[in-house]
Amino acid sequence: MKKIFAALLSASFLLTPIAFASQASAAEHRRPVIVETKVVVHKYRWTKGHRMTAAERRHMAEVRDYRRYRLSPPPRGYRWVRADNDFLLIGITSGIVSSIIAAR
Repeated sequence: MKKIFAALLSASFLLTPIAFASQASAAEHRRPVIVETKVVVHKYRWTKGHRMTAAERRHMAEVRDYRRYRLSPPPRGYRWVRADNDFLLIGITSGIVSSIIAAR
């Protein structure tokens, strides 16, 4: 019994590299697959009165140097944020967009 087991074990060690070599040679003859995908980017158009979620507000860049962009100072409780290529005046606590100015 031990002799049969030893013979099978040694045969498996000898046949394993041959099996991998045949798989590698088959893989070399395959052509590469090229997949073309079409990427569509939907730009969101902001509207006055839109309520921004807290997650949206966290991802907006706050504009602290509003004079640089020729924006009026925000009233108390509001702040300017930059979204894509627009400046939005939003309420700090409510997140409602009260004014939209396209970037120059």
